[in-house]
Amino acid sequence: MDAKITLSFDESVIKKAKRYAEDNNISLSRLTEFLLNKVTSKSYQSLEDLPIADWVSMVGEGEVVYYTKPRKNKNLKNEFFTSKK
Repeated sequence: MDAKITLSFDESVIKKAKRYAEDNNISLSRLTEFLLNKVTSKSYQSLEDLPIADWVSMVGEGEVVYYTKPRKNKNLKNEFFTSKK
């Protein structure tokens, strides 16, 4: 069963991704699903280990930059125990 999700990307990345998907005869939704499936099917230690780095480089301009928020151990602990309730 398919479910919908809303994602936000830089407009230039969206245009390039749409063009890439069209050139490869796949919808942008299915391309995104494929990439997320690849990412979540294995255990990766960091975002830099992901197998899509080459694709991201092709679609984006310049060096790939991953934006992550630093997380404090206290917050991680609270999230863990909250999820177990």
